[in-house]
Parts: sequence; C-alpha cells; structure tokens
Amino acid sequence: VQLQASGGGLVQPGGSLRLSCAAYDSSLANAVIGWFRQAPGKEREGISCISPFTTYYADSVKGRFTISRDKAKNAVYLQMNSLKPEDTAVYYCAAGPISSTYGSSWYSLRTYDYWGQGTQLTVSS
Repeated sequence: VQLQASGGGLVQPGGSLRLSCAAYDSSLANAVIGWFRQAPGKEREGISCISPFTTYYADSVKGRFTISRDKAKNAVYLQMNSLKPEDTAVYYCAAGPISSTYGSSWYSLRTYDYWGQGTQLTVSS
C-alpha cells in the first residue's frame, strides 16, 4: 500500500487546515487508517484513527480535529480547526489491518504496516 499525505502548510493560530491521505494501489475501505504527528525532538504520536466502524482521537486534538473517509476517492482526511502552535509537527498517515485489538492500540505505531511520507504543518503568527 502506497500512501501519500498532503495538505500541510503554514497556518496562523486559530486557523484551519485539512490534511489528505490517499492510496493509489489499494483500497482503504477495510483498513484502519491512522494519523500521527512528530514534533522536533519528540516521539511520533497517534492523534486520530478511523476504521469502517468508528473513530478515535487523542485528548490533545479531541473537539478540534475531525477524521473522515471518502470511499469514492479512496482517501482519508483530517480536518484541523482551532490550530495551536503546539500542533506544529510533521503529520503522517498510516494504514493497517483490522484486528481484534486495534481499538485499544490505534495510537500505537505497531498497529500500522504502511506509512506515508509525511506533510509539515507549522502553526505560527
């Protein structure tokens, strides 16, 4: 599965941006798709996940970010609102199989087998 994350950029605090994750060789319809981010000097952290059944959010983004899927376009999106400087990071999307444990490990890198190349988000005035 080849994933491509896009949509990053420079945004002012309080602004909005939508990230896209597209797959060009496989369907994402039955996969677990996660969004992760990695700030300089920090570990990569899971911030959101979508499966065919439900969605998950980290506390740090809950209420501000929304993950969604467009089956026709074979893409997953991350709508980010009320952005803060601490949201600055490289954002990655990842895909993994639906398993019996993904609900309790959606934020773990080990849940995912395939990764996109990352897209930079900078929140600054």
